[in-house]
Amino acid sequence: MAYRIRGLDPRLFNHLFQLDDTALARRGILRRRVAACGTSPCRVSLQDAQPGEEVLLLAFAHHTEETSPYRASGPIFVRRAAEEAYDAVDEVPPILPARLISLRAYDAAGMIVDAGVVPGVEIESHIYRFLARPDIAHVDAHFAARGCFACRIERS
Repeated sequence: MAYRIRGLDPRLFNHLFQLDDTALARRGILRRRVAACGTSPCRVSLQDAQPGEEVLLLAFAHHTEETSPYRASGPIFVRRAAEEAYDAVDEVPPILPARLISLRAYDAAGMIVDAGVVPGVEIESHIYRFLARPDIAHVDAHFAARGCFACRIERS
């Protein structure tokens, strides 16, 4: 069984980079220049933004099933330079291996049916284990330390 991981569509965010800081602030969005490596993982490219890069920090609804009590949103970073969404089969994106990852496995109704916290370097075996179960529709990866959404993992 294969799995697929995709970053968020950059078209959701491109227009925001054209706004000034006041207009962004009215929407609860912050523009930042990255100060250090490993502090601003982009949810489009699924790469860490590099020092000096421009990013936006904004709230994003990542689990939107209306009838699920697990409906959720949270902060994400998006790099201005991210022109294409990460999209790969059976490949772990660069932002995951160096971090502790919380995996949340959901059924088709958006209910959590299993979960775990794993070192990012061990994520692939857990992805295969979760997606082997027929009751699991997809898995969401979160950065365990801060709880922020990282990416969605689906069967390919």
